[in-house]
Amino acid sequence: MPDDPPGYELPLLLFAGFRSLIDDLHAELAARGHPDVRPVHGFALQAIGPAGASASDLGRRLGVSKQAAGKTVDRLAALGYVERADDPADARRKLVRLTPRGLDMLTQSAEVFDRLRARWVERLGAARVADLETSLRTVVPEAGFPVDVPGWFG
Repeated sequence: MPDDPPGYELPLLLFAGFRSLIDDLHAELAARGHPDVRPVHGFALQAIGPAGASASDLGRRLGVSKQAAGKTVDRLAALGYVERADDPADARRKLVRLTPRGLDMLTQSAEVFDRLRARWVERLGAARVADLETSLRTVVPEAGFPVDVPGWFG
């Protein structure tokens, strides 16, 4: 079809949509008491998860080196989002765990994402947003939602 847009537009539009959601999220988080959180921090907190993770585990999950993961943990610890603790399963290891502030940021992020989705529904209509989500689920691998974006972009 001659009127089809060029193929490179699709990934750029998808990325621009992602970026607009993330930028809006961070503006809202800043207003809610989390002014220093950055996109990489959200991916790291998701990768740490409720059970915690070692720096090596975190690096693997994020797709970055152990050293890069360690720097991210240092920054998150300085901001009060994570803490290091002894690993009850291995005395030689330290676990990185979410603090109440880290959990609060994740909880607030989920609330904000619900509001941002609702804003898209207002602009596009519920059926179009549902169709978009269904279509993306059809073409995205079923491996779950990746948190290795920092390493993938690096």
